[in-house]
Amino acid sequence: MPHPAMSPNNVAVITGGASGIGLAAALRFAGLGMRVCIADIGAERLAEAGARLASVAKGGAADVMTAVVDVSKFEEIADLEAAVGKKFGGTDILINNAGIGPDSTSFGPLENWQRILNVNLWGVIHGTQAFAPGMIERGRAGLIINTGSKQGITTPPGNPAYNVSKAGVKALTEALQHELRNKPGCRINAHLMIPGHVFTGLTARGRSEKPPGAWTPEQTVDFMIERIDAGDFYILCPDNDVPRHLDERRMAWAAGDIIENRPALSRWHPDYAEAFAKFVKGE
Repeated sequence: MPHPAMSPNNVAVITGGASGIGLAAALRFAGLGMRVCIADIGAERLAEAGARLASVAKGGAADVMTAVVDVSKFEEIADLEAAVGKKFGGTDILINNAGIGPDSTSFGPLENWQRILNVNLWGVIHGTQAFAPGMIERGRAGLIINTGSKQGITTPPGNPAYNVSKAGVKALTEALQHELRNKPGCRINAHLMIPGHVFTGLTARGRSEKPPGAWTPEQTVDFMIERIDAGDFYILCPDNDVPRHLDERRMAWAAGDIIENRPALSRWHPDYAEAFAKFVKGE
């Protein structure tokens, strides 16, 4: 049975909701009889996504709201919160899902660093600060789900700006859940969504067909709902190539770099390749 917040006539707001995981979640919630607001950039994409939602929503277009929003701008998120309250009466589920991933190195480009942090990290901060107070005040069971990444935990080489943004989302969501559970009368829970390899516009990089190892957004959302119902805070998603056991070993090795005083990112250091391979096998 889904979490009580995922009940008919309740309200879900999803940033980055015009495609990928965001749209898949919106469609699932609409199918449960919820009223749904998706926010994204690009009016045409939003209109297409809104039409899909209206086709499955219990009340049709009346139960669907779309909004062109730049999550890097707090005033636009605050306006969204007010608009949702005016149309639907409030918010029961917030998914801070908007994300981008242009390339970066430690030396730049500076504009890519700024864009990634503004959307991936500040977007989550803005969403939380704009929506959480009203959600708490309603006194109803609710959820704040922040989309993180395994790259924010194992921080692999290749795109440090993205890693930094998602590491920040992890730290923020952990702190948020601690504060929520210690707030008297609060019935809101936070969860950190940690997708595996999911075939979306962000990860496709020009490919039109899903790689065999990737999950679909729909599989990922179904897993998310299942694990929220089970009470998981860390929603660590597998995919067709990487089971949970392998994720756990990779994450444990990353933490071990500090404990064992190994070189930074030793998993990718040639002197530690054999040791890491044995660690993964449990040797």
